[in-house]
Amino acid sequence: MREVYQEQLGELAEELASMSTKVGTAMERATKALLEADLELAEQVIEDDAQIDEARARAEEHAFGLLALQAPVAGDLRTVISTIHTAEDLERMGDLALHVAKTARRRHPNAVLPADVQPYFAEMGRVAVKLAGRAGSVIQSQDVEAARGLEEDDDEMDDLHRHLFTVMMSPDWSHGVAAAVDVTLLGRFYERFADHAVSVARRVVFIVTGKMPNS
Repeated sequence: MREVYQEQLGELAEELASMSTKVGTAMERATKALLEADLELAEQVIEDDAQIDEARARAEEHAFGLLALQAPVAGDLRTVISTIHTAEDLERMGDLALHVAKTARRRHPNAVLPADVQPYFAEMGRVAVKLAGRAGSVIQSQDVEAARGLEEDDDEMDDLHRHLFTVMMSPDWSHGVAAAVDVTLLGRFYERFADHAVSVARRVVFIVTGKMPNS
């Protein structure tokens, strides 16, 4: 019975890692749609978001089933409870990619971003996809040091986000209020995506050590 239970916990981890891959792909495509005003790609991200929602529902159903049937304690209980919270974080990451794609669709056929901030968003997209991939890896490996390393990538995202405001506050900004609002909201979407990836990593540390890292 114990071996079967451990297999089920392993399956939970695989489900979450698969979700992480999906949200990384969603943000990669959403960023491309944003930068290239690609309506077809934006629509694909919007349509595929239902798969991420369904993946969360499956992971939660699996986790609640283990709670009900196995009555886990100690480390196993931490794993199951953390799975539920991790699935929520990953779904929210998918929702943030969805928001980026919807912004690209709403402004189509016009470009959303002024040329002088496009490089920032290209880099923020790259960092976001890297974070999603690393989150998936630490879910599977439960490598505490690797999980803690996600904080550095999040710092990179925070730096990019701050630089966006420097550009918008410059006297050289000539794109008006509407563009500034779009840039502000989009920057926030990427920043929050990264924050949720870090939350996933912190839950891995909690599973392994029993202690939640300091924010």
